[in-house]
Amino acid sequence: GTTVTTKRHTNHLLTVAQAAERLGTTERFPRRLIAERRITFVKLGTHARIPARALDEFIAASTVEAAE
Repeated sequence: GTTVTTKRHTNHLLTVAQAAERLGTTERFPRRLIAERRITFVKLGTHARIPARALDEFIAASTVEAAE
């Protein structure tokens, strides 16, 4: 896979298809998140990639804990 290396961590860049697979959705959903600027993404020419960390953060922010 494609990786971006910084001083503190290595973060994988996911394709829209890979992000959709991790979310269990169609590709339309992560594309909409990108279009609405609801998720961090990297633009490589005409290609959009979603950092794995950004997807993990999106999932965490969207998680609703069960009531006790």
